[in-house]
Amino acid sequence: MRILENGDPDRNRSPAPRVALRTVGCKLNRAESEAMAHQLLEAGFLLVPPDETADVCILNTCTVTHIADRKCRQYLRAFRARNPRSLVIAIGCYVKRDASGLAAMGGVDLLLGNEEKAHIAEVIGRYLNSTTAFQPSTGKPAPSGIFGTRSMIKIQSGCNRRCAYCIVPHVRGSETSVPPDTIISEIKRRSAEGIKEIVLTGTRIGAYSDEGGLEGLLNRILEETEIPRIRLSSLEPDELSPRLLELWRGNERLCRHLHMALQSGSDSVLRRMRRGYATREYESALRAAREAMPDIAITTDVIVGFPGETDAEFEESYRFCEAMEFAAIHVFPYSDRRGTPAAAMGGKVPAPIKKERAHRMLELATKSSIAFRRRFRGEILPVLWEEQAEKDIWTGYTSNYLRVFGRSAITLANRLVPARLGEEYHQGLWGDIFRDEETTERPGESEHRWLKAST
Repeated sequence: MRILENGDPDRNRSPAPRVALRTVGCKLNRAESEAMAHQLLEAGFLLVPPDETADVCILNTCTVTHIADRKCRQYLRAFRARNPRSLVIAIGCYVKRDASGLAAMGGVDLLLGNEEKAHIAEVIGRYLNSTTAFQPSTGKPAPSGIFGTRSMIKIQSGCNRRCAYCIVPHVRGSETSVPPDTIISEIKRRSAEGIKEIVLTGTRIGAYSDEGGLEGLLNRILEETEIPRIRLSSLEPDELSPRLLELWRGNERLCRHLHMALQSGSDSVLRRMRRGYATREYESALRAAREAMPDIAITTDVIVGFPGETDAEFEESYRFCEAMEFAAIHVFPYSDRRGTPAAAMGGKVPAPIKKERAHRMLELATKSSIAFRRRFRGEILPVLWEEQAEKDIWTGYTSNYLRVFGRSAITLANRLVPARLGEEYHQGLWGDIFRDEETTERPGESEHRWLKAST
C-alpha cells in the first residue's frame, strides 16, 4: 500500500462513513467490487451511489487499454472535485501497472494493488482510525436485493498465457483458483440475498484447477446450491471440452451463452498475437457448442488494427466474423500497452485506418446481433427481469442473453417470468409478458439498485 501526502488529516466524518464505490473494466473487477461492498457493509460502512458525496471514494481500476486508463483518471478527478475533503482510493490493475503515474496526477490518497481488495475494509478502517474515532462493527449482513438480480462470483485470477498485446498477466499475476468450498458458500450467501443469477468469472476461468477443473466445480454448484441461473463469463476455444459441453447441454440452469474471444479472424494476425489457435480450431469449438445447444448465444471480442494488420488481413478477419454469425461482437481498436511484445512491434496501423476498420466491424456486429435476435421471434422464453427502462416498461435477459422489454404496471424486478418474443425494440426484442402469482409488488426491492452497475 502507498499513502500519498495530499490527504487531509482533519477530515470530518460521520459515525458511519459513507463510501462511494465505482468499477471500471471486466467482470472479474465487478466480482471483486461486490466482495469489497460486502466487506464494507459488514464493517459498518454505508454504501452510496458513486455520484453522491461520500467520506470515502474507491475506484476499482482497469488498465487493459489507454481508453480504460483515461476513464480511470477522469473518475478519480471527479471523485476529488465532488469530495474535496474525502479519502480517495485507487485500487487494482492500473495501480499495479503505473502507481507512479497515478501518484503524479495528484488528488489520490491511497494506491492499492489487487491483493489488498480482500482486506479493503480493514485498510480503510486503519486509515480512518488514524484521524477519527470510527469504530467498525461486525456481522452486519448485506440487505436483501442490494446487488440487483445478477451477481459476479470470482472463481479464479491470473493468467499463465502470454498473448502479445495483453497487459493482464503483468497486473494479475499467475493463475490461482478460489477453493470450491469458498465459492459454494459465496453462492449460497448471494442466493439468500435474493440473487437469481450468478456469473462465474475470473481472468481465465477455463484454467480453474481445483475440484476436477471447471466441470467438477460446476457439478458441485449444481448439486449443492439452488441458484436458478449460472452463467460462465468467458472461455477459450481449447477449454470447451466434450465433457463440459455434455454437462452444459444437460442442465437448464447453465445459461445458454458462451463468450469466446476470437481477437482476429486472420490466421497470420492470430500467430503474431500469440493466441495459440487458428481459425479452423476456433470454428470447430463454435460448431461443437452449437451442435450441443442450438439456441446458444456465442459472443466474442475482436481487435482491429493490430500491428502489421494489412487491408487483406482485416478483410479476412471481417469475412470470418461474418461467417460465424455471432450473437454479439465487442470491437476494440488496438491499444499499445507498454511492456507487452506487441508494443515493440513495427507496422503500427495509423489511427484513421483503425477507426475506419472499427466502424466497419461495428456495423457487422449490429447486423449480426439483429439476425441472431430475429431467430427467436415468436418463441416463449423465461426472462429474468431487472429494472424499469422507462415508466411501466421493464427490461431483462433470457438465458441466451437476449435483452427483452415488456410492459407491466406492477413490479417485475428480480422475477423469472416468461414472455413471448416479438419485434425489435431498443437493440432488443419486445416481449408480451405472461402473468403469474409471482408478479406482485414487494416493498423496498428497488432500493440500492445502482450497486449492480459497473461503470
